[in-house]
Parts: sequence; structure tokens; C-alpha cells
Amino acid sequence: MNAKTIRRGSVRRGLRGTLTGAAVITALLAATACQPAGGEDKGAAPTSAAPSAVSPSDGAGSESAEPTGDSGTGTGTGSGPSKDATGDSGETGGGNGTAYQDCKVTDLNTAVELQDPAGETPRHFLLTVTNGTKTPCVLNDAPLIRLRAGNDAPIVETLGEPDPEPVVVEGDGKAYAGLYVFGNDEGGEAQYDQSDRFTATLVAGEGTELGGTLVFDLPDRLDSVSYDDAARVTGWGGTEGLVMRPINQL
Repeated sequence: MNAKTIRRGSVRRGLRGTLTGAAVITALLAATACQPAGGEDKGAAPTSAAPSAVSPSDGAGSESAEPTGDSGTGTGTGSGPSKDATGDSGETGGGNGTAYQDCKVTDLNTAVELQDPAGETPRHFLLTVTNGTKTPCVLNDAPLIRLRAGNDAPIVETLGEPDPEPVVVEGDGKAYAGLYVFGNDEGGEAQYDQSDRFTATLVAGEGTELGGTLVFDLPDRLDSVSYDDAARVTGWGGTEGLVMRPINQL
């Protein structure tokens, strides 16, 4: 009985505490309802801070715009280097890789010198061009030599690979090419093709166009020379020895 009585007494005290708390809450609510409107604004002030919570999203919007404004890494900046890559400021329109124009046939004087001793079959020739102006000009690759008149005549094969570097002919300066015309050692009454002059067509810097044709008259004591399929010519060179060394070995 005592245990049960004590238990009931505890419940009652708990109920009384609960009722008392409820009465206090009711009184507080009533007091709050009686406050003036200005008090409500002060109470709402904490909620007015809500817009500040939006500011991070505003900041995020600014950051997302930054990548699209990164024009320094776009095509605008890339256009500069691409122009430099394709702009050969040091080259002429002919693309010869120098600051000078290709030589014009009208500015060049020609000469031919036989390199074989008297009494031997004429085979080896030194072709010389002289720049008749005061301005340097450029010769490219090897001359396109024909030993017979007419553009339909076969072109002499080049001996070896011409130097890829163009030859700059200074004002009043000279350039050279070596020419071998005849390789047949048979004697007797055999008949061979004859040539009374050589022609040399110049190659433009890009190698896709021709720059006019030069005429090389034979030395005075030769009316004509025999030639055959063994004929070869070197590329242009800046010295006689450079072009005649390989020719003299034929």
C-alpha cells in the first residue's frame, strides 16, 4: 500500500507541475500579444538577416562569370602567334628565305669557260653569271640546262643534290655552275648530237615557277660541242672550285 500511495502522490505532483507550467506559458503568450507593433518589428529583425544569406549565391554568380571573361586565353590572344608563324617577314614573295629578290635574267651577264686542255674532247665547262646591278640578288637550286635549242629540248640532269641554301650574288658579284656535256669515249666516224650554245632557265625561290632563261655562248674557239645522255650540271655555287670539283671527277 505504501509503495502504491507514494507512486500516486508522485503522479499528482507531476500533474500539478504540468498545470502550473501551462499557466505560465499562457500568461506569457497573453503578454506578448499585448505588445505594440514596434515591438513586432524588433522581433522580426533577426529574420531580416535572411537576405544576407543570399549574398553567397550572388558571389557565386560573379565567380561563374569569371571564366567567360577570360579572353586572355582565348582566340584573341592566339591570333598573334599564328600570324608570326605564317609571316615570313625576312622572305620575299618568291620565298627564297633571304631579304633579297631572285636574280632577273635581264640583270645577269653570262660567260662560259672550257676546262679541258687543248686537243682533248670538250667535256667540262664552267658557267659564270655576273650580277650587273649594285643590289644583291639570289640564285636558287640548279639551273635548268638545255643543250639543244627550244623549250622541248631535254633538261640536263643535276649532279647530286643542289645545296638547299640559295646563293646570294652580291652587286657586281659572280656565281657559278659546273657543266659536263659528253661522256662517250668511242672514236671513229660515229655521229653525236651537237650544240652551239647552252641555255639555263632560272628557278624561282619556291621552286614552282621559272625565272627566265639565260643564254651561254660557247668560247670563241668552239663552234659546237658534242653532248650525250651523260651530261650533268651542278647547283649554283659561290666559288669556281665548289662547282667544278664534282664535275672534274666525271
